[in-house]
Amino acid sequence: MENLIRENLSINIKVIDLLNEQIKMEARASSMYLAMASWCDQHGYDYSAKLFYDQSEEEREHMLKIFKFINDNGGIAYSPEVPKVSHEYESILDLYKTALQEEISVSESIQNIFLTSRKENDVASELFLQWFINEQLEEEQKMRHAIKVYELHGTDTENLYALDKRMTRS
Repeated sequence: MENLIRENLSINIKVIDLLNEQIKMEARASSMYLAMASWCDQHGYDYSAKLFYDQSEEEREHMLKIFKFINDNGGIAYSPEVPKVSHEYESILDLYKTALQEEISVSESIQNIFLTSRKENDVASELFLQWFINEQLEEEQKMRHAIKVYELHGTDTENLYALDKRMTRS
């Protein structure tokens, strides 16, 4: 039986299940970043809006990359249902803190899948996930940088909009 499964799959079944859960996380993150972009647009944070529109697209690309990896390796990738996400934030700083928490959750999930791949001797998935681990380090740093910028400079309205322009360098 095990050989029959191996004939059809290049990656571990447990890992496939976890990757399908990751697809849901990436879809949720994409939707959340789209909502954040909308909030930024509504509040005049044009540069942060662009950053979050780009983030939304990037998360969708991550989702599709995982989706295709599963299918290419004999598994079945499932199209995710996206839960409702918030469109309300207290401030631009609250928005970036929420984004950082999301990135940390995604990083933890990716690391869990990576370690499961290692435990199950699924070298192909482990190698595939290395890119995501590096990507998540960058994503977390981008949000931490934005938080530092806003925390250092306070909440004066003029200052906030001037700081928003710095987000193009994040």
